[in-house]
Amino acid sequence: MAHLEPLDYADITDADVRSTIQSYETLRGFVPNSIRTMARRPSVVQAFMQLNQAVLYDGTVPEATKMLVSLAVSLTTGCRYCQSHMTNLSTIYNVSDEKISALLNFQESTLFSDAEKAALNLAFKSASTPSDAQPSDFDLLKDHYTEGEIVELVATVSLFGYLNRWNDTMATQVEMVPSDVTKRVLDDWNEGKHV
Repeated sequence: MAHLEPLDYADITDADVRSTIQSYETLRGFVPNSIRTMARRPSVVQAFMQLNQAVLYDGTVPEATKMLVSLAVSLTTGCRYCQSHMTNLSTIYNVSDEKISALLNFQESTLFSDAEKAALNLAFKSASTPSDAQPSDFDLLKDHYTEGEIVELVATVSLFGYLNRWNDTMATQVEMVPSDVTKRVLDDWNEGKHV
């Protein structure tokens, strides 16, 4: 059970926040409860939404890769809310169910490109506490990505450090759409405390 209930759309009074929230509805088919909870502080939710846009949707690293990196971070930290959202978004960006299911064994899987494997390697290592990212991990990244793209990938990992902590601390309730997708794709997955 969530520690704070998400605001109803009618209770979100800031016009800029209401406008930006519509993009979440359009892409996902729902407005995330995390956003509706943050909306109690318009400056916080606006800053988050701008950072989220810059990190996940701007730049040259494919969105599908960023979604998989975000899911890898969320699997490492254990945030089931973010696991469900990133499984859902991975499917929206045309990542196959089979590929998502193989994520924990990406190194041995033929479903992932060498570039994706380098990004996922960094994601799993840097999401641990303390970060286990090593110089050799960056050498591997440099074989496939520009320095600007490496910044995008580290920013993606870091964004989910924030989101995983936010949603796990708030016990944000998982919405039906991402929950249903994740139960279909990941064996034995459940919402945990995010019910």
